[in-house]
Amino acid sequence: MPRANRYFVPGQVYHLTHRCHDRRFLLKFARDRTVYRTKLRKVVRRSEVSLLDFCVTSNHVHLLACSEDTAQISLLMQRVEGEFAQSYNRRKDRTGAYWGDRFHSTMIESGRHLMACMVYIALNMVRCGVVAHPRDWSWCGYHELVGVRQRYRILDVARVLALLGGVTVEDFRGHYEEMINERIAKDQMRRDPRWTEAVAVGSEGFVRGLATRIKGRQKLEIGPGAGDGEWVLREAVLPYTADGPTETGSKP
Repeated sequence: MPRANRYFVPGQVYHLTHRCHDRRFLLKFARDRTVYRTKLRKVVRRSEVSLLDFCVTSNHVHLLACSEDTAQISLLMQRVEGEFAQSYNRRKDRTGAYWGDRFHSTMIESGRHLMACMVYIALNMVRCGVVAHPRDWSWCGYHELVGVRQRYRILDVARVLALLGGVTVEDFRGHYEEMINERIAKDQMRRDPRWTEAVAVGSEGFVRGLATRIKGRQKLEIGPGAGDGEWVLREAVLPYTADGPTETGSKP
């Protein structure tokens, strides 16, 4: 399924995903992932964006971010991805595109939907069989969120707690660890396209409210998601004819 266009509505949390060109494993070496993480920390520090979570895999990245100014989200990605690509190509004496298509953005409702997204991000490298637990992957937000990483921190943990309803850091860490361990024990870690292809994920009221605020180029559709009380806002998949895509029910 092709990824949706990017939609930005002020005051939202965005799950941002970006793949390497041609899905190549350009981040397969630890040194390159570390350079990306360092670049991300430096850019975030001079931006107006709160970074809530992240994961650098071998061929793509996940960032969870929010800002009062939606333009800052795109600016953050432009700076991080652009500066990293340039430094990578210089170090490797390489030319050509580093990243694939434009990054994708999914709006996530705060509260339990945000927590579910964070758990999904944490389990990335467990899902593909590289590590047994997020604690074993150094290039993700798990270590900061549980309080293990104290130096060179990137995440706005205070903002995370506020978006989860003002919970204490102790309660958050206990629940976060419990959810991660439960997913691993039950093998509930499969890739879920709603987090990386949808326009928005949250309650029915949340996604319907966003749908009325989006002035998009595409027709949008709303439907129930995988979880209890979860709804997903997507771009409608239009049927194709010999002359190209048409609206459902329309003549070719």
